Amino acid sequence: MTALLLDHVAVATPDLDSGSAPYLALGLSPEGPDEEVTSQGVLVRAFVVGESLIELLAPTRPDSPLAAFLERRGPGLHHTAYRVADLEAEMERLRAEGARFLSEGPTPGRAGTRVAFLHPKWGAGTLIELVEHPVGGAHGRGA
Repeated sequence: MTALLLDHVAVATPDLDSGSAPYLALGLSPEGPDEEVTSQGVLVRAFVVGESLIELLAPTRPDSPLAAFLERRGPGLHHTAYRVADLEAEMERLRAEGARFLSEGPTPGRAGTRVAFLHPKWGAGTLIELVEHPVGGAHGRGA
């Protein structure tokens, strides 16, 4: 197994503009335009912090998993995400360790990434995302 790198920390918010206020006050700027990830039903605004990101997530539809999360728990930490070089291989390795995923295979993520979420019950109550960047991805963060 290779060492994992923190890719991003995702924060759930009902509205990107109000959710952005603390990060703007800290002097951070959005990485680029907001991006919709239709497979997850979210709109994402990313802030660069060193080699990682803070991603604010707002639901784009009332039946999205994020809308349900906000209804149950309110705004706040949604998940932590880790970069991997080969998502399928890492999913296979983790399944052999007893990991449970929320989907059978990778799904499209932000900025051309492929992602997979580990079930929070496996992750000690925390939603964990694995992220595979395209080669030469943003900030040289390609896996």
